Amino acid sequence: MEQEFEDIDSSGRWQNLYNEIRNQASEYPYKVAKLPVNRNLNRYRDVSPYDHSRVKLENSENDYINASLVMVEEAQRAYILSQGPLRNTCGHFWLMIWEQCSKAVIMLNRIIEKGSEKCAQYWPTTEEQPMSFTDTGFVVRLLSEEDQSYYTIRVLELQNTMTGESREIYHFHYTTWPDFGVPESPASFLNFLFKVRESGSLGAEHGPSVVHCSAGIGRSGTLALVDTCLVLMDRRMNPSSVDLQKVLLDMREYRMGLIQTPDQLRFSYMAVIEGAKLTLTVDSAAQQNKQIVMSRDGLQPDLPPPPPPPRPHLNDSRPNGQPGPCVEAASGDHLPAGDHLPAGDHPPAGDHPPAGEPDSQDHNVADDSGPVRKRHREERIASTSQKVQQMKQRLTDSERKRDNWLYWRPILLNVGAGAAVAVGLLVCWMYSQ
Repeated sequence: MEQEFEDIDSSGRWQNLYNEIRNQASEYPYKVAKLPVNRNLNRYRDVSPYDHSRVKLENSENDYINASLVMVEEAQRAYILSQGPLRNTCGHFWLMIWEQCSKAVIMLNRIIEKGSEKCAQYWPTTEEQPMSFTDTGFVVRLLSEEDQSYYTIRVLELQNTMTGESREIYHFHYTTWPDFGVPESPASFLNFLFKVRESGSLGAEHGPSVVHCSAGIGRSGTLALVDTCLVLMDRRMNPSSVDLQKVLLDMREYRMGLIQTPDQLRFSYMAVIEGAKLTLTVDSAAQQNKQIVMSRDGLQPDLPPPPPPPRPHLNDSRPNGQPGPCVEAASGDHLPAGDHLPAGDHPPAGDHPPAGEPDSQDHNVADDSGPVRKRHREERIASTSQKVQQMKQRLTDSERKRDNWLYWRPILLNVGAGAAVAVGLLVCWMYSQ
């Protein structure tokens, strides 16, 4: 893929390639979106969900919402790509999140961009003032908020007033992605994507995460495309076999117009290439550490763990691939984010006992093998976690330097201008004497 990127970049063929993908993409009916009753439920007249993949609201007189279920079976990924909620569809938006058992909302736009409202304010901004949506029977509360230089992570409580049940929803908000543009660097975007993955919200144990920008096709399509390609690279024996253009065309089967500009297409390539390097570096380091530990202690390598259970076929028994009723934890409590493995990642091999291993003839060795294996497994997990943190630190270094420069630049300019004025006044005073 890297060579392909360099060839396209050196020949300046991004516009031509984007046009080819747009011409190859299939088009499907979207009659429901164009019904008169639904016209005021669409933010843009030219962005509509296809009839076959639109998300249907269940407990509502009108089942329409401008959102599409995008599935990539091989990657075990499912996303709901949605337009930014309108002021009259915020209640529908939360109803969809509840019915689809989504764990996270990934927002890639700001409320106001270039003087225009790109999305309604659908979540509370203070902990003291919850928001009520009486049309669908939900109350949303802000539980916590973590601000970073280019994104914000919130934890919201979504309460169903009909049943009294509450759920915690993550709100990942990327705040520096320009409309029809791309982030300043793949590093900041990948850091954000890895934060989403760490929460476990993209995993098959939850309903599809809701991804939205303003129209739900450009920035949203970019994130879904990059994440999917990185998962496929991680799962396949030959990462170079991942064809980004084919993946994009497959995803366009579910929602029209994914990736809106040649620049977004180019950025997707860059992010996948850089993300694959980071992922392979961490995986390689973890594997090397595992081999060193085992060779040191004379242990045989564990057999690979069984693959994770496949995501259920979402469209087997329910219309348009909607999932079945949400399955809560046995205790009824929500697990913290750290208790979920990021989707697309496998548990460390040491967490599964080797299959078919003969019993040791040395009973002492057999008695000690449990604690030894546990200790080695903990060492490998700790080492991998440390390398992931180091990778994130490298990703954010460039962002921190940029923020520091943006902070000091106006101060330095003012100091320099002040010094110049002072010198000028001093010279004038000397000549006047």
